[in-house]
Amino acid sequence: MEEHLTVGRVAELAGVSVRTLHHYDEIGLVRPSARTGVGYRAYAADDVERLREVLAYRRLGFGLREIADLVDDPAVDAVAHLRRLRGLLAQQRDRAVAMVTAIDRELEARAMGIRTTPEEQLTMLGAELYDAIGSAYPVTRRTEPRIAARVWDALGDARTVLNVGAGTGSYEPPDRDVVAVEPSAVMRSHRPADAAPCVAAAAESLPFEDQSFDAAMAFSTVHHWRDPIAGLREMRRVARRVVVFTYDAGDIGRRERFWLTRDYLPEFAGLLVDWPSLADLTRAIGGRAEPVLVPWDCADGFFEAHWRRPEAYLDEPVRRAVSVWTRVGPEAERRAVDGLRDDLASGRWHERNRDLVALDAAELGLRLLVA
Repeated sequence: MEEHLTVGRVAELAGVSVRTLHHYDEIGLVRPSARTGVGYRAYAADDVERLREVLAYRRLGFGLREIADLVDDPAVDAVAHLRRLRGLLAQQRDRAVAMVTAIDRELEARAMGIRTTPEEQLTMLGAELYDAIGSAYPVTRRTEPRIAARVWDALGDARTVLNVGAGTGSYEPPDRDVVAVEPSAVMRSHRPADAAPCVAAAAESLPFEDQSFDAAMAFSTVHHWRDPIAGLREMRRVARRVVVFTYDAGDIGRRERFWLTRDYLPEFAGLLVDWPSLADLTRAIGGRAEPVLVPWDCADGFFEAHWRRPEAYLDEPVRRAVSVWTRVGPEAERRAVDGLRDDLASGRWHERNRDLVALDAAELGLRLLVA
């Protein structure tokens, strides 16, 4: 016989008040569907599962109306909810790590008698990961014309384009009517004065009607979204064509081909644990994936860009404009940089990677999703 839990027992186990559970019942969010032997309302196993999802989303900061849409999504089963929640919690952890890193840097500065400015102090306490790294973007993150050509060609004849997670505006096509979406105030503040108009919003909840644009694009941003699959579905909803530049987290060979993650930063693999598979990403937009090679002299300073120019990773501004370094934490970063510096000085890096000198471009797991 299936065990049923009373309202009081559920409240005790979940760490919420009975009043909260009654409120969820009143608004139809979680209703106990069983009865005890003496006729009191009780929670069945399915009710408890739904309540667990509701409470988890609530503690991640979602509003009750958003939560209702999430838990009632017919395309998402219990396992998918667990994976989504795990990913959201991992990103919350990453944001906490970014704040700890910023605080550590301020403590080091204060130990040397250096006071941070009020602006820097407020930025440090920002909730978004991009807010911790956004100030470095204009220095090293620029449009790489050969990759931009691939993106713009994939947009086809689209005249109206939505750029989701637009950042500072790199890769926005200059000959189209572009609207940008960017949740980070720091990133928006670094957009050029003549850049496309920018809306403060998140990919998972785009404030546009269905099929509002000819195309929607996203460049090197999906890995920062709270829910990548939901964001991609939103792009598909608002646009007839979707173009996304991202990476294949399931490409195990990528970590072996890229000396930085293979020899110096094994922690990188841990960042991919919760990342959806390439098949999941392409399925979300109903498209296909195409490999994108990284030229040896890539103008954009994303994580893999300097694969043939290892000295660049010793540069603090280069690292600060790449979220990977913030996410792995200061200890891993320090160890990786020290190891690379020693190997460059001794010649060990060049000995291990001498074959790279003959390559003009490298396949490092980057992909263009097109639908």
